[in-house]
Amino acid sequence: MTIYKSEAGARLLRERYLDVLTAWPVPHEQVRVPTPEGETFVLVSGPAGAPALVLLHGSGSNSGEWAPRLPALAGRFRVYAVDIVGEPGLSAETRPPLGTDRYAAWLDAVLGHFGVPSAAFLASSLGGWLTLDYATRRPDRVTALALRSPIGLGPMKKAFLVKAVLWALLGERGRRRSVAGVLGDAGTPEVVEHQLLVSANYRYRTGPFPPFDDAALARLAVPVYAVAGADDVMVDSATTKRRLEAFAPDAVVDLVPGTGHYLPGDADLEFLTRAAANGDFTA
Repeated sequence: MTIYKSEAGARLLRERYLDVLTAWPVPHEQVRVPTPEGETFVLVSGPAGAPALVLLHGSGSNSGEWAPRLPALAGRFRVYAVDIVGEPGLSAETRPPLGTDRYAAWLDAVLGHFGVPSAAFLASSLGGWLTLDYATRRPDRVTALALRSPIGLGPMKKAFLVKAVLWALLGERGRRRSVAGVLGDAGTPEVVEHQLLVSANYRYRTGPFPPFDDAALARLAVPVYAVAGADDVMVDSATTKRRLEAFAPDAVVDLVPGTGHYLPGDADLEFLTRAAANGDFTA
């Protein structure tokens, strides 16, 4: 089954993304990488000799979500912004089963294509889950983790899932309420409208996302910084904080008051810059 609700919807979302790429804020290369899960689209920017940083976006998104942050990131790192397979970007529509080694093998192929033995990761939501999965399976290839509203640590909130199903029955009005609930007060009108466009044309993953057990978190022997919204309606962010700080050897988690799953800002930039300066990750 296609990840889009219609061919017209797929074309619309691709055209919107291509418009974003046309206005990309920094010099870059657009590379299509062959992988076991199909062709993967990667935007490469920043100095060739700088520390390697991989960006993984959230669900229902693509690397365009990083555009506002690229000027700061590309000034410090060699940045690889990866369109996750099975999401509305320019990568293959493949969706390997969650909880298998196939996503790790996919990222192996992406890093291998660029000759990157190890890298730091900056990841959001679904990208955070993929990053944690990779870090627990390939600890030698991940050198620092910056996670934004990661999933797979605190449980998904059942009340929101029930509401989301009911809101879906209300059409446009219901979708608007659902999107506004997820984004919270930090969601700008532009972000809300974009997410409404995505939800009208794209089939989100239904999960469930396998949770990471305590033993897996204990294997994260690298610097970890996570930030999450204290009022996240999707994920129990308090449990995310408690579990990461209890079991990951070197983890710091900030909960932002009055903020939901959508997190503006760049609170992780200082962490990444400090990790690079301390030699915690290499090119």
